[in-house]
Amino acid sequence: MAVGVLTTADATVKTTLSRQYAAAWQAARSAGAPPPLGQASPPLQPARPTQPELLDPRDVPRRRPGTQAGRIAILHAIAHIELNAVDLHWDIIARFAETPMPMGFYDDWVQAADEESKHFMLLSDRLRTLGSHYGALPAHAGMWRAAEDTAQDLPARLAVVPMVLEARGLDVTPGMIALFEKAGDTATVDALQTIYAEEVTHVAFGSKWFHFLCGRHEWDPKDRFHDLVRRYFPSPLKPPFNVEKRAEAGLPPDFYWPLATG
Repeated sequence: MAVGVLTTADATVKTTLSRQYAAAWQAARSAGAPPPLGQASPPLQPARPTQPELLDPRDVPRRRPGTQAGRIAILHAIAHIELNAVDLHWDIIARFAETPMPMGFYDDWVQAADEESKHFMLLSDRLRTLGSHYGALPAHAGMWRAAEDTAQDLPARLAVVPMVLEARGLDVTPGMIALFEKAGDTATVDALQTIYAEEVTHVAFGSKWFHFLCGRHEWDPKDRFHDLVRRYFPSPLKPPFNVEKRAEAGLPPDFYWPLATG
């Protein structure tokens, strides 16, 4: 199922398939007969639609949030992040299948993939309502780099993707919600509020399973987190931080402040 999502290029088909597979997994789990865990060979990079054009982060045009076009560009950028998150969560299931993990690990990442698929659909619908669509604007080409860099290291994947990249979403989303509130776009505000609440859970999944692996290997979680982030995410973390939501997700300040500047 995971590889099926990863090898599907069309964004709408990918997210629809993701939700169907998640529903099948969750129904089987509820019935007490989960699908068997197998082995698979996920692609190093997921299949992607022909659009949007993927650019180096330095070449993506700057957004002007005070305009309708700027707000559409922000929604497009978030939709791109959510689509990548769908692949990231299915990838962690397939890529690290040889690492013995409790069934709850799979439950959590299937749930996260399902919710990211829902988020993409919400944003895609908003883009169409506003006269645009996913793929209409260039997007960031570096989104998958963290997955490639941590493809052989499950603790590093957990540290960098949910505990750094997704935690960054907790920092910036309140400002985006305020932007769309000011513009009177209540439908987009509702979508972003849903995304904001559910992303806390995804960061918490990362923290939970990172701490689980640290306990298995008798590592100090904070020291291991610092070591892995410095190794695989060399850029300093950028404050201000959403201390309240990070704490709710299991990220105390002594995890991220030593990795920050400013």
